[in-house]
Amino acid sequence: MNLSTRVMLNRLTQQCVYKRIVTFSTKTAEHAIENQEEQKKEAPPTTSTPPVNRKPIIPANYRFVYPEFLPDPKVEWRNLVREKLERLDMLDRRKQIDLPEFYVGSVLAVTSSDPHAAGKTSRFVGICINRDRCGLRARFILRNVIDHQGMEVVYELYDPTIQKIEVLRLEKRLDDSLLYLRDALPEYSTFDENMEAEPLEEGAPVPVNDIKVVLRPRPWLERWERQNLRGVANIDEYLKDKHRLSAAKMQKPWEKYDMMKDYRSSIPEEEQTEIFAEVHTELHTLELQRKRNKRKRTFIKPKQLA
Repeated sequence: MNLSTRVMLNRLTQQCVYKRIVTFSTKTAEHAIENQEEQKKEAPPTTSTPPVNRKPIIPANYRFVYPEFLPDPKVEWRNLVREKLERLDMLDRRKQIDLPEFYVGSVLAVTSSDPHAAGKTSRFVGICINRDRCGLRARFILRNVIDHQGMEVVYELYDPTIQKIEVLRLEKRLDDSLLYLRDALPEYSTFDENMEAEPLEEGAPVPVNDIKVVLRPRPWLERWERQNLRGVANIDEYLKDKHRLSAAKMQKPWEKYDMMKDYRSSIPEEEQTEIFAEVHTELHTLELQRKRNKRKRTFIKPKQLA
């Protein structure tokens, strides 16, 4: 075969061969990633964003407003299943009756069913001197002096016989317990049964009443000199040297630095957040409903003009 014929055959074969179409990228992975980032930058921002599951923001005052939702800190009395079921029952009870916010030192009026009363209901007005227990067993004590006689009634917060709880005066005191009012002068525990509610502006902080009560002479129901009370004015007037020595022996100033005792006697903040996260939605809904009802009660419909 001549040289000229060989050249002609090569040209014919090159013309008849189909061109290969590449349907995939022949670049390396790094170049592909760079191209994708450039395309994202060049693409216009979209207005619709995918839904994000955000955790509810739990107010910091929940541990003070709803202390009964926190379980007992003692490990031997804990039961996670029972506590969760109790919280569900507590929410169901709160949907049936309005349980307002109150603290030790607030003046309340509780209406409960009483089969022995004339109208089958009884209403008691008094100052809250103590709150204790947790869960469905949470309770509070009201005290009032009626006809020169000190009267105290213990109510369970989630008792089905309670029909209504009214907060006549919302305030706090210097101490977490006011049991020493039993040994104080009667004027500090006397309240009118027809006392009207003192409204508090919405969103205003709860006022702290810094009054210091005056105790009667000894004997007392308890040794109040050993409890470091801030709401009592005249404890030293009725103390003798032997009382001061015994009180000094019973003092334990190092306990405020005992972190393990604090841990055993309280619920950690992480667990508190986890507990309130379960009930936050229902409690927030009930708070909004309570605010709507409060606005309806305060609104006075104008009279129709003649």
